[in-house]
Amino acid sequence: MAIVFKDESSFKDTYGGSVGLIALQATLLVPETPSDTILITMHPIGGTAGLPIMRWFAESGVHVLACDSRYRGADYALIMEKVVVDLGAAVRYAKEKLGYAKVVLLGWSGGGSLSAFYQAQAEHPTITATPAGDAIDLAAAKLIPADGIAFVAAHVSRHEILTDALDASIRDEANPDVRDGSLDLYGDTVAPPYSAVFLETYRSEQRARNRRITAWAKAKLESLKRSGREQEEFGFVTHGTMADPRWLDPAVDPNDRRPDWCYMGDPRVVNMSPIGFARYSSLRSWLSQWSIDDARGDGPRNAALVSVPVLVINNSADDACAPSHAHRLFDAVPHDDKLFAEIKGATHYYQGQPELGAEAIGHIRTWMHAHGFDHAPIS
Repeated sequence: MAIVFKDESSFKDTYGGSVGLIALQATLLVPETPSDTILITMHPIGGTAGLPIMRWFAESGVHVLACDSRYRGADYALIMEKVVVDLGAAVRYAKEKLGYAKVVLLGWSGGGSLSAFYQAQAEHPTITATPAGDAIDLAAAKLIPADGIAFVAAHVSRHEILTDALDASIRDEANPDVRDGSLDLYGDTVAPPYSAVFLETYRSEQRARNRRITAWAKAKLESLKRSGREQEEFGFVTHGTMADPRWLDPAVDPNDRRPDWCYMGDPRVVNMSPIGFARYSSLRSWLSQWSIDDARGDGPRNAALVSVPVLVINNSADDACAPSHAHRLFDAVPHDDKLFAEIKGATHYYQGQPELGAEAIGHIRTWMHAHGFDHAPIS
């Protein structure tokens, strides 16, 4: 199915389709058991409908709307504020077209910080422009607040998960072979276990690299505007974006994950491969999505503004989102109507672990039932 709405952007930043219209692809999973509540899930770029657990939800009696953002599979021009608008269109469709009385956001992985961002702006709209200065009025969007949020295997933000994975050894963005060997996780000088001093230095250098790229992006964008090319963009490549010490040293933010591995495979290979975080980006997208100082899709900061019930589920063998992220999301929620659960041994996608996926669904169904979010019986 498609959720179609008018787009007020001054220029087009997605491929194909009519100018001035957005058509979001969505999958509605409706079990035989009736319910007045629906789970809505959206990831900034991912297709959550393809996850096996979405089918398992429906098989257990939970109604699900898995909706793609306008940037499905292509984050090079992604604007987080526009993804919030997209999620708002899905919530409105579920309530006004499908007739559900209650909506629970299922914040999976990168959908976690998106869900927090959405709910914060739905409850307390403040944003009238993107970090690049382009107009986008989230108050005028009249976002409908969700009735609850379930964070599952969620990280705190795209900008922080990228920054923690930036290769701190790269010294020349135009020539990534220029490296500082003392910081090269994949070189011959350093190896796990990493000392506290090394980690502090490494994290500091990662943030410095993010800020150098941000400063360059802002200067480039300003130069385009000064030359009368206000709506033009500039694409660029960021190399070395899977060098988080967590994936090589199990003692860093420890859990039950497999060492020398990440959810995209061998981190040494992913670090320079086309599938790495932020490999291709536009100036505006970098500021909205990846800049450690400018991006607003910050999970804990936005969770601190949320008034609805919250469930946080951490997978103890997650090879994408480290346990500190789940705890930071939980701790940020300012009220007491929150619950934390852990699925022992579960990886990020529950791949080959249907019994652990069922355990997560059990936690969510019990929590939903306790809050009157689902009239389906609990088995």
